[in-house]
Amino acid sequence: MKIVEEPNTFGLNSPLLAQGNRLQPRATPSPVSGPAHLQKLAGKCFSFIESTYKYEFCPFHNITQHEQSFRWNAYSGILGIWQEWEIVNNTFTAMWMREGDSCGNKNRQTKVLLTCGQSSKLAQVSEPSTCVYSLTFQSPLVCHPHALLVYPTLPERLQEDWNEAEQALYDGLITEQVRGAQYHRWTAAHLYRDVYLYLCLTQLEKHALSR
Repeated sequence: MKIVEEPNTFGLNSPLLAQGNRLQPRATPSPVSGPAHLQKLAGKCFSFIESTYKYEFCPFHNITQHEQSFRWNAYSGILGIWQEWEIVNNTFTAMWMREGDSCGNKNRQTKVLLTCGQSSKLAQVSEPSTCVYSLTFQSPLVCHPHALLVYPTLPERLQEDWNEAEQALYDGLITEQVRGAQYHRWTAAHLYRDVYLYLCLTQLEKHALSR
């Protein structure tokens, strides 16, 4: 097993690949988002070799897989393109890379789990189900207990709304389920800049709670 950090080619346009064999992404990566200290990973790529395959993870861009073989049809493909964060209990728990190469009647996708480590590197790769991959990415950037919390990444306005929801939950005015739905909407509005959707959902939600 060999782990190296390489210059950014995003695994797509290596000069060693013939022009016709260069990988063609089927989607555009989502904007860089999440904790500010993790955004410094944008523009970097990390390689991991397992058996006969080389994996390249480029945070906020894509994940690629290259078969290290002299076979004429050695596999080289995209396992996912940066789409969104997975959020559980006010915590960024994983990065989802979707819209990878076709795999039967679906597209390849990858879930990247973030764990504490002494250096930033890919540490493990698996395929829990057909064409759905799981990668573990270690980094000292996520070692602090608050490193992956959602709340600090929100603008002041959304933090105030968040605090109001916490108080409403404490007072018994809303349920845990309603609070969870609010959190996901606020986070989505902030992460993906969908301000119009956020405003619409907020007004609908306030109307429903006032009835």
